[in-house]
Formats: sequence, structure tokens, C-alpha cells
Amino acid sequence: MDIWNKEKRSDVMSKIRSTNTKPELMLRKFLFRKGMRYRINYKKLPGKPDIVFPKHKVIIFVNGCFWHGHENCKIAHLPKTNTDFWQNKINKNIERDNKNIQNNILLGWKVLVIWECEINKNNLENIYNRILDAISEDLEDKTFKITLYTENEESVSKVSEDIFKYNNKNSGL
Repeated sequence: MDIWNKEKRSDVMSKIRSTNTKPELMLRKFLFRKGMRYRINYKKLPGKPDIVFPKHKVIIFVNGCFWHGHENCKIAHLPKTNTDFWQNKINKNIERDNKNIQNNILLGWKVLVIWECEINKNNLENIYNRILDAISEDLEDKTFKITLYTENEESVSKVSEDIFKYNNKNSGL
């Protein structure tokens, strides 16, 4: 049973942001203080990544644990009401996220996904180091694991996992 009536629940849900979330702002401010410059919500790339380093071809998605289905996370639990609706919505978000990640990798970008639960004052330095590692890696001769998905009428099925060798920045895969 929901603690609010339908109108109140609708009002609360309508105020949830998709951009400039608290975890996203916290990470961006930390990176800016460290001297890193980036673009935000880059519309030219699939999924409008939250943070983009165009010069280094590195993108970051800052995912909310609930909305993007972070497994084994204390933040990401399904509501007790309307469970089928929420499970379906989260599954579609996961499917869309996977497609966006795959498409960005195919375009030659290094993709990092940082979860909401990872972003806290104690962990920001670790995240910063992960980003520095991604920036310092040359995409030349890197191998990416890409999981391919297919959609049927009822669910999303994993078709295969393939290893693609990335030859150079201009030629694609």
C-alpha cells in the first residue's frame, strides 16, 4: 500500500530529475576542482552521456541505482505496490542503457558507468582515479566486451557476448 494518494505520488514522481542530480553535481564539482574540464549531457552521442571528455573520447553515465536497476544495492529495491509496472520500467531502462553503451563503444568512445551509491565523499578520489585511467588509456588496440541483446514481445534476451578488437580511431571496428 502506498503512503500517498495517486495525485500526491504523481506530484512527487514528477519532481525527480533526469539531469543535474545530486550525485551528478557532486561528481562534476569534484572533477572541476581537480582541474578537469568536460561537457555535460552531450546530445550528439547516444544516451546523452552525463559527463563527456571529447578530447579523450571518454564518457561517463552517472546512473541512479533505482532507475537503472543496480543489482545488489541497498538503494535499488522495488516498491511493494505496482511491482510489475516498476519491474517492466526498470528492465526497459537497463535495455536502453546497454544499447547506448554498445553504440558509444562502437563509435570509439570509452564508457564508464558510475552508480549513485558509489558517489560519496570517501569514494570521490577512487572515481577520479578510474576516470584518469580511462583518459590515459589509448584506444588503439584495445578490446571491448560487447553484450548483444534482442527484444521479443515479452522480454529482452541476451543473444551473445562477443569480443571486438578496436584497430584505430578512424576506421571503426
